[in-house]
Formats: sequence, structure tokens, C-alpha cells
Amino acid sequence: MRNNLDKQVILLFFVSLIILGVNLGIFPVNIMEARNFITAREMVQDDNWILTTLNGEPRYEKPPLPTWLTAVLGLVFGFDSVAVLRVAVVLTTFLLVFYIYKLSLKLGLSGRNSFHNGLILLTSFYIYFAGRDNQWDMYCHSFMIVSIYYLWNILRLNKEPVKNAVIGGLFLSFSILSKGPVSIYALFFPFLLAYGWVYKFELKKNKKYLKALLIYLSVGIAVGVSWSVYVRWADPVPLAEVAKKETSRWINDYNSKSFFYYWNFFIQSGIWSISALLALIYPYMKSRVSDLKAYKFTLIWTLASLILLSIIPEKKVRYILPVLIPMALTTGFYVEYMISGLKTKTDKIIAVFHFGLLGFIGISYSPVLFFVFKEKISGQMLWAVLSSVSMFIMGVVIFYYLKRNNFKKVLYSLVALQCVIIIFAFPLAKSFLHNPRYRSVKELHRFTGDKMTLYDYKYMSPEIVWDYGEKVPYIDDAGIEKQLVKLNKDYIGILCFEKDTDKLIKNWQKKYNVRKVSYLDLNTVSPDNKDYKDRLTRNFLIVFKKNY
Repeated sequence: MRNNLDKQVILLFFVSLIILGVNLGIFPVNIMEARNFITAREMVQDDNWILTTLNGEPRYEKPPLPTWLTAVLGLVFGFDSVAVLRVAVVLTTFLLVFYIYKLSLKLGLSGRNSFHNGLILLTSFYIYFAGRDNQWDMYCHSFMIVSIYYLWNILRLNKEPVKNAVIGGLFLSFSILSKGPVSIYALFFPFLLAYGWVYKFELKKNKKYLKALLIYLSVGIAVGVSWSVYVRWADPVPLAEVAKKETSRWINDYNSKSFFYYWNFFIQSGIWSISALLALIYPYMKSRVSDLKAYKFTLIWTLASLILLSIIPEKKVRYILPVLIPMALTTGFYVEYMISGLKTKTDKIIAVFHFGLLGFIGISYSPVLFFVFKEKISGQMLWAVLSSVSMFIMGVVIFYYLKRNNFKKVLYSLVALQCVIIIFAFPLAKSFLHNPRYRSVKELHRFTGDKMTLYDYKYMSPEIVWDYGEKVPYIDDAGIEKQLVKLNKDYIGILCFEKDTDKLIKNWQKKYNVRKVSYLDLNTVSPDNKDYKDRLTRNFLIVFKKNY
């Protein structure tokens, strides 16, 4: 038995390595990552690890633990490789997958079922998407699952309550230090609700476990709020402004969406969408699960998380991440039923349709790629061929095992299909992420140096600051005036939007030489694409005295 568990952990590790770690630097840095990376870089450059900054300004919107971990990587390996900086979130996601596996075992599920739950979680689209994207969400929810695992040991009256309390409390604090109370609300409270409903709380007559629970909460809260308490003492005004802004976003109409905005959340599980939907239907599942009590627990945990998140007016797709974690456990019950033997012809038709569709996608990938996107992929023919052959093989394998009703092998084939996509198809993203006007901010370094400071006029795009590699101070008209007065033989550089260019030249050309000398465009899609963002573009002006 121990042997099998060890093999499952090793297999989970290697599949996680492929899904999360291969081709990690393919996709461009997004706005949230850029904020994290800039703050990490400034921690190292300015040796300021507590009063965190973004482009030289106080940045207290998010607690610093994810940024600390990223900064350590930057300190050791430098800040040039995006893939290296993303390793921090990859390792944190490893932790999530491993502890979901362990929590499944604690639920009384078999080693096989627990192993499958880990695979389902890992290959759920938004889980591995967030696990390759170095922003705050994955950290806080991963650390919370670890904390919940040790809390489970306390609630179930397992051995070593104090040890479980200290470790669980520390990971609770790590979650708070990653994104404040977000995971407490989205994962911890729903867990307590589901646990109380299904298993009941039985700590009243066990004082040592009540003591352990007190230690757990004390360690978690005390360490978790330590950074906020210090910042409140050391720099209270900016922190108060941030707290006011963040609170208003949660309770007012900022990004407000309907209560039902998240209710197609199962789609975010990608290849498991239909399985997840079926697993959520209690009347359908109750006679098909091997452990009804454990199923009820994971189902209530999933739905409670969904409802609590739905109550909050502010909604974004990435906020649904915590729901997908208990949902992987819930989906596992359907997958286990399917592997154990489908009871009805209807069940078999649904399963064949679901997984046959994925097999069809594998087989049809090649003709679609070469006939529809032939021009786009012409520069990456090797990856196109490798991905086509491997996708076709996996599609055939899926149909082969479907025909033989071997749903266990179908499951493993789907995981292999996901691995194939990561290894061979992801590099083709470069063919689709192309902007003929692309120009990096780094190119402006040939104009800059000791004689020039670069400013951004009335706006700051984190991606631009990150790409430049240094701070790009915000400046307005009054700031320009102040800097121009100081000019001697030096000059200043100004980044501005197209709409502001003519105005700036007109305002300053009487007294100074103003030249538009270049531009930048960090978009990875062409200007005619709907995803093209004007905020990633600037014109570059230099301003210097006329007698220079």
C-alpha cells in the first residue's frame, strides 16, 4: 500500500512538472504579473522588503509574501528570465496538488481515487493557467488548502494536535500574507460550513483539541496580520487610502456583475467541464458514489464557495479559482464512478460523447492547423508537425480505450493529451501572438543614460515599467515645467499617448526643442485585433533647451 502511494506522489510530481513547468516563458507578462515583478525587483534594487513599492510609489494593495518569494528568485538568478520568476508560483501549485491528494486520503478515499483527484485538479484549465501566472491568487488558495489539511487533523481528533495547529496556523498566516482575507472568505468559511453540515464539530469534550484550535487561529491571525500592522504604524496614510479603495471595490459597483455571473464556473475546468457538471447534480450522483458522506462534503464545500463569491458585487473570471479546488474533489466522484463501471446506457452515451469530443479535437487538430492557420505557422513548421502528430496519436488512443470501455486509460490519455498540448502546442503561441508594430521599451535605452530621465505622462502601465527595467516616474504638466527649468545640457524623455503628443509639442516648442524620436508598442497582437490595448503604446519625446 505504501509503495503504491509513493508511486502516485512521484507520478503527480512529474505530471505537475510538465503541466506547470514546460514552456513557462512562452506567454507575455500581463498587468498583474508586471505589478508583482516590478515590486519584487524594487525590493532587491532598493533593499526595501517591507514597505513595498511599485514604480517607486507605495504599493500596499496586496500583501508581500508572493512578491518576497519572487524577489528571492530574482536576487539569486536575476530578473531577466520571466520563466525563472514564475517558478515561485509553480512550486506553490505543486503544493496545492500534493495536499489535495493528501486531503483526499484523509476523506477516506482510495489511493487511486486520491491520485485521480490530483490529476483532475492539475489538468483543470484555470488551475494550471493560474499555476503558470505569477500573481497573488494561486498563492493564497494553495496555502489555505495546506492549512485546511492540518485543520482537518485537529477537527478529526488525530494525533499530535499541537503540531497540526502550529503548521496549519503558519500556512493560514501565509494565505493571509498572500492576499489578505480573500481565501478565508472563499475557501476557509465554505470548508467550515461543509464540515459542520456533514461531519459535525465534536471538540467540546476534548480540551487538548480546543487548545490546538486556539493555537491554530492565534498563530494564523497574529503572523498573518503582522505586515499590515507594521505598515499601519510605519506608513499609515497610503495604507488607509488603499484600504478604503479596496473595500469600496468589494461592496460597490466597481466591476459589478450579476449574482449568476460565476454559475458557468465548471467550464473553467476545461477538459473536465461535462464531468464537473454531472458531478454537481446531487440527485444524479447520490446513488452512484462510493462514499456519499464524503461526496456531500465536497459538494457543499464547492457550492458554498460559489454562493459566497456570487454575493460579492465585484466579479472577475480569475476570482472563481477557489471554487475549482473543491470542485476537483467533487468531479473525482463522477470519474471514479465512470471507471468503476457505468450503470446505464445513458451514462455510457454521455461519457462517450464527452471524451469522444476531446478525442475528435485531437484528431482534427492537424487539418485545422494546416488548412486554417497555414500562413501563421509557416515560421514554426517543426512545432506544427510535432504537435500535429502527437495530438493525432492521443486522439486515436482516446477512441481506442473508449471503444473498449476502459475509462481508467481514457483518464490517463486525457492527462497525456494535456501534456502534449503544453509541450508541443504551446510554442506555436508565438505564431499567433504577433504585432508587426511591436517595439520594446528596452530599445529606448539607446537614447537614455546619465543625461536623461524617462517619464510617463499622466499614466503608468506596469508592463511598460517592467519591460524598461527601471522606474519610469509619472509626470504631469506641472512636473514637466519643474524639470524643464532645471535643464542645462541635459534633456528629459517623455512617454505619452498619441492623443497627447501634439498638445505637448505645441505647449513646449516655443521655449524648448521637442522631438518625437520613437515609439513603443508592447501589444502582442496587431492593431486591428480586438485585444489590442492602447495603454501598451506610447510615443517617445525628448525635450532639451534650444541653445543646446
